[in-house]
Amino acid sequence: MKKQGSDSNPAPVLPALPEPLKGLKIKYTKIFINNEWHDSVSGKKFEVFNPANEEKICEVEEGDKADVDKAVKAARKAFEFGSPWRTMDASERGRLLNKLADLVERDRLILATMEAVDGGKLFSTAYLMDLGACIKTLRYCAGWADKIHGRTVPMDGNFFTFTRHEPIGVCGQIIPWNFPLVMFIWKIAPALCCGNTVVVKPAEQTPLTALYMGSLIKEAGFPPGVVNIVPGFGPTAGAAISHHMDVDKVAFTGSTEVGKLIKEAAGKSNLKRVTLELGGKSPNIIFADADLDSAVELAHIGLFYHQGQCCIAGSRIFVEEPIYDEFVRRSIERAKKYTLGNPLLPGVQQGPQIDKEQFQKILELIESGKKEGAKLECGGGPWGDKGYFIQPTVFSNVTDDMRIAKEEIFGPVQQIMKFKTIDEVIKRANNTTYGLAAAVFTKDIDKALMFAAALQAGTVWVNCYSAMSAQCPFGGFKMSGNGREMGEYGLHEYTEVKTVTIKIPQKNS
Repeated sequence: MKKQGSDSNPAPVLPALPEPLKGLKIKYTKIFINNEWHDSVSGKKFEVFNPANEEKICEVEEGDKADVDKAVKAARKAFEFGSPWRTMDASERGRLLNKLADLVERDRLILATMEAVDGGKLFSTAYLMDLGACIKTLRYCAGWADKIHGRTVPMDGNFFTFTRHEPIGVCGQIIPWNFPLVMFIWKIAPALCCGNTVVVKPAEQTPLTALYMGSLIKEAGFPPGVVNIVPGFGPTAGAAISHHMDVDKVAFTGSTEVGKLIKEAAGKSNLKRVTLELGGKSPNIIFADADLDSAVELAHIGLFYHQGQCCIAGSRIFVEEPIYDEFVRRSIERAKKYTLGNPLLPGVQQGPQIDKEQFQKILELIESGKKEGAKLECGGGPWGDKGYFIQPTVFSNVTDDMRIAKEEIFGPVQQIMKFKTIDEVIKRANNTTYGLAAAVFTKDIDKALMFAAALQAGTVWVNCYSAMSAQCPFGGFKMSGNGREMGEYGLHEYTEVKTVTIKIPQKNS
């Protein structure tokens, strides 16, 4: 085991990083329903590609409406009153989640290698960060399973009243391609902890780790139908979940555009519960009194982590005028240090974008930045002759009306803007339809607390960035979504509160 940090400031111990698995074999490519593997009803399959070399990895069964119907029926049967899942002790649900965490830990190397090959994620990031987060999230939710309970209520009159926190029912869960395994766990762990059943649709770009998890869910001992996994495309499988009359709740992580369609579908169908974690254009505010070395490094990581493919990316960096030029200089220097290449190789610091569509969208936005007058300081184009790689790109002299300052780029493109006053930067930071995250770097605690209150975002970091944990609720203001994931708040999204009132002869205090 390798220790991070110093003696005076110890950090969590991370496991030693092994080599990626050689000769990875993809065993699971079918639809997972009722703890069994199924071909698609239509007989269709779709191809899955490695974004680092554009080569086909495998073909996966393509689920659509008919497969979603099968999965929902299985989930509904598993949720029936008196079923093994409904009558299971809450502590036993916790034990199953802990068992699943054990199996993920056992197969950590397989899953991390698969995540790197399928999604272009750096192997070191997948193994240390993503898999570590998955295991911790499962264990966190396992601990909550037998601690979700109602209250007695001192109602007026001769009545005995209490509340029950009941599972919602069948939950549709649609997950994105940027953190496939983390988002799979973020969705299923709280849902199962509260006693729901689920139908999961992984992203078509990155379905492989979700399908592998199906095998572990069966091995852990979850009853048939509790977890069902239907790979497929958004307009077919995703839409079928969103419109389904027998799905009680849908949770989605992805773009704001698709989030609107899901909410509309819920309204047009059975008014199912909806939680959404959507896009962002997060402000990162650097004051002149900040620790400049730390601010430059954390602003860099806050944008370039996973090739900029993060909803929380700090993609609007506001730097106070006295330190602006030095901040830009150091940011360029930092970006130029990157080594791009195969995400499985040691020493590589940036992998590919997920696919051709995203690759071309990012390059088009870079061109818009040049045309609209931002100063391209470094990068600005593709890299290599194979795979969807983009050079780490830094723009200075960015103004708020430019597309690169308004639109979510989802790529390795850093925008650095200048500000003079506190009132000005608060207005500019909040002048967006998004509200997912924000950060402020300053040594002045009064300033930090003012910005924590003033910034319209679901998460505000002070002198840090991307600091997240299973214990902390996460979600957005405005068009960055509805509801929260993780922490105790995240569990509320997977329960319904029922009030039970019983007439009694006489109430006594």
